Amino acid sequence: MNEVNILLEANTLWQKVKQQTAYAQNCGALKSIPTEYELITEQEIDFLVRIVNNIERKENAKKEQKKLGKDFNPFLPYEKDLFVMDISETHVCLLNKFNVVDHHLLIITREFEQQETLLTLNDFAALWACLLEIDGLGFYNNGKIAGASQRHKHLQLVPFPFIPKLPKTPIDKVIETVNYQDNIGQLSCFNFEHGISKIDFQDNNSLKLAQQSLEKYNYLLKRLNITINSEGKPEPYNLLVTREWMMIIPRSQPKYESISVNSLGFAGALLVKNEEQMKLLKEVKPLTILENVAKYS
Repeated sequence: MNEVNILLEANTLWQKVKQQTAYAQNCGALKSIPTEYELITEQEIDFLVRIVNNIERKENAKKEQKKLGKDFNPFLPYEKDLFVMDISETHVCLLNKFNVVDHHLLIITREFEQQETLLTLNDFAALWACLLEIDGLGFYNNGKIAGASQRHKHLQLVPFPFIPKLPKTPIDKVIETVNYQDNIGQLSCFNFEHGISKIDFQDNNSLKLAQQSLEKYNYLLKRLNITINSEGKPEPYNLLVTREWMMIIPRSQPKYESISVNSLGFAGALLVKNEEQMKLLKEVKPLTILENVAKYS
């Protein structure tokens, strides 16, 4: 196994996240976006649909970024008030500045790497160092079509539960019924290309888990026929990782009409910006929205 130097000290991350969150809120660096939510049930999935109460601050920030030019990178240098801690020699942990979910973390590369490039052992090692500390959903939006908003390579982690009424993700019940063949399974209600693989979570060793995850990741990419171009950039996809499973979904477009979808959507968590979008989502149904932004064989 390749050597990866993890700097994160065991049993420290969660406390540091809470401390930094309080500090960033007090100094104004953290711009949390308030939401309300509804649970919309479809085919045994209680979709968690959040509706934004005030999206202006994030929209204004996007406008400011555009003024700075397409090469502006908010992660290099990153905002020090959002810094949580060093994870490894290659990655650091930040708070998500415009968080919808409490304690939403970003796991970013220290040096600039393109978001569309393949994930590496270092990426998975950093993710697992955090997942061992905080039980949650790790995810990666590979490119704009998959919902990425920044070009600097970053994974994300949202702690469980998303809301108190949910044990973990809204799709957990469906995942429990998956049948696996050749180490790959599919959710019966997902009528589009995707693949899920079990994680063997027996060893609390981030490097061993990273190696296992890297192998499963490459296997799923191959089985889903996700091609990689001459620049090493794969076709757009979403990656979801928990302590129990990993799933990849190839993408065809970033949104359904006005409703944007990133990795969280395939875990059963969707976000709408206003009542009009909520009405559309209820009329069309969540699974139809996912089908329209995913990819068919």
